[in-house]
Amino acid sequence: MVAFEGVGKRFGPAGEGGFTALADIDLSVARGSITGIIGRSGAGKSTLIRLVNGLEKATTGKVIVDGIEVGGLGEDNLRGLRRQIGMIFQHFNLLSSRTAFDNVALPLEIAGVDKAAIKAKVGPLLDLVGLGDKANRYPSELSGGQKQRVGIARALATDPKLLLSDEATSALDPETTQSILELLKRINAELNLTVLLITHEMEVVKTIASHVAVIDAGRIVEAGRTFDVYANPSHETTRTLLASALNLPQWLRDSIKQVPAAGDRVLVRLVFFGETAFKPLTGRLVAELGSDVNILAGGIEEIGGEPFGSLVVSYSADPAVVARAEQFYAETGLTTEVLGYVA
Repeated sequence: MVAFEGVGKRFGPAGEGGFTALADIDLSVARGSITGIIGRSGAGKSTLIRLVNGLEKATTGKVIVDGIEVGGLGEDNLRGLRRQIGMIFQHFNLLSSRTAFDNVALPLEIAGVDKAAIKAKVGPLLDLVGLGDKANRYPSELSGGQKQRVGIARALATDPKLLLSDEATSALDPETTQSILELLKRINAELNLTVLLITHEMEVVKTIASHVAVIDAGRIVEAGRTFDVYANPSHETTRTLLASALNLPQWLRDSIKQVPAAGDRVLVRLVFFGETAFKPLTGRLVAELGSDVNILAGGIEEIGGEPFGSLVVSYSADPAVVARAEQFYAETGLTTEVLGYVA
């Protein structure tokens, strides 16, 4: 549905005084998928997504949406393409003077659709997002989650093939975030709608995305199936983002060192998936290393329909102990990641 081919974006003049926001972006978004683009603030996420609907133009390379190169379109054709691309925003961007019904109707009015057709379209959309009884409410009378549902209904009004989500849940509380993500998953499945979302929250990607791309300093540093990236991150940026989802106590995070001192303990993340998800490997690790093993955090969940578990353990950083542990990991096929060292 979307392809970025050697895409770069620069703001300002070439050379000194300009700023390169994106460089050498190669990425494909499969039709019908939910693909997440994750990165820290300032990594280039918003710029990347704005290239898809032509709100920004690529400086180099091509952005292709459903076979059409966005950068080669004139204004009239670009308007036509934008009707095929819905977008939802972090702060909803509803018009305060219009009811929920009228906010959803707005893109249809702009497209010149007659009133009877608008009424026939907007009602079912509000029902789809669970707000059929809120049609005549104004944004000031709605909660944050309800406003975002109106925004989603509005984005669907022109029957788009692609839905862009720009940090759509970051202004919402966790419970509301979960309900919005479930709604997006249902829309993706029922309408076969491709969803491209940007976020800085690994929890959002893990919950909803089938595929993920990690962006750092304007470059894609890692991409693939969400499960594969989550289970075996290859880039430091990905590992840092994942660390925030491990639910480690703050005091423990603050005490992690990258270089051990005498007597320190190594902090290791053990990842269980596939065959290893059903084996009693933690008990065998304790038997191998003795009672020195401490379990500090852990959980079991499902990512992309596959079982996934992780444990954070610590044990002596003594080279002999570490060697025994690494041999155990090699023999059992257990995926591990050294997070650092603690006193």
